[in-house]
Amino acid sequence: MKVLVIQQRMGIGDMIIFLPYVHALSVKYKCPISLLVKKNTKAHQLLGDDRHIDKIITLDRNGNNSGSHDGIKGFFKLIEVVKKENFDKVFIFNGSLRYYLSAKFSGIKEIAQYPLFKKKDNIITSAKKLLKKEIDTPINTKPVLYLNDKSIKEAKNKYKNTDKIKHICLGFSASGPTKRWNLKNYINLCEKISKEIPCKFYLAGGRKDNELFEAFSKLDIYSNCVSFQNLSIKETLPIIKNCDIYIGNDTGWLHISSALGLKCLALFMDSPVMAYGKYSDNIIPIIPDGETEETTTHNTMGKERISIEKVYKKFLYSLTN
Repeated sequence: MKVLVIQQRMGIGDMIIFLPYVHALSVKYKCPISLLVKKNTKAHQLLGDDRHIDKIITLDRNGNNSGSHDGIKGFFKLIEVVKKENFDKVFIFNGSLRYYLSAKFSGIKEIAQYPLFKKKDNIITSAKKLLKKEIDTPINTKPVLYLNDKSIKEAKNKYKNTDKIKHICLGFSASGPTKRWNLKNYINLCEKISKEIPCKFYLAGGRKDNELFEAFSKLDIYSNCVSFQNLSIKETLPIIKNCDIYIGNDTGWLHISSALGLKCLALFMDSPVMAYGKYSDNIIPIIPDGETEETTTHNTMGKERISIEKVYKKFLYSLTN
């Protein structure tokens, strides 16, 4: 049995949120699952040690229609790529007619998909409905990222040679300015924590966050920081696995940390808590003053309404609960 999952959403967070459904399909059909996903999901780096995953096929589509799988020509190119694999069944986690026809013309006989033309959906509930209909298997929505024991041990020996300090993964990066807590807040929070508790901070960002890293590099606390600036996602995974807690924005680093088993204090300022903050009990949402988890969504614009003191108190509480 060869099974394909098509997951066309962008980003690390969405890829990780779909993992429980991919794992459930692997268990149900007793085979590893192939994925058709976009490059920016970082699936190749995230899932290298996952025995539930077979082949990862890159879906080359982007916002300006310049990808090799965009347009009419791209439609037929994608069919060629998928057809070569001889899949028996496909699960399409969207309601696009394009992907339905791609699967049909690729010769896949069994096609399971969201209702056609469905555009707005809750990332969690829609996937659960599809799998309940197709395989009728209870799904635990809590994702797990699998790593090999050797890499975890090596990271522990390198970074966590004592349990007397707290190791904090600091997710100060974000996909946009409205989803990013002010950098000064993170700096002040780190300084406040450091005065009370011995700790080391792991600065979770990428090559596009040069200004953020540079600001931290000028601080006294930088001597207690480890930068992810020049590391690949794959290289950071065992390091994060050895951390004690995540504090940061709703970004890919949050979802990675959660899937690696960390308790996560997640600052939701301009993204939906009900979609991205409730699928795992590892995630503790921190929302703007005056909002509820239900009202904190896109266009909330609440980053000025989350205080340093609020996050600090949540951090102290998390240490004992």
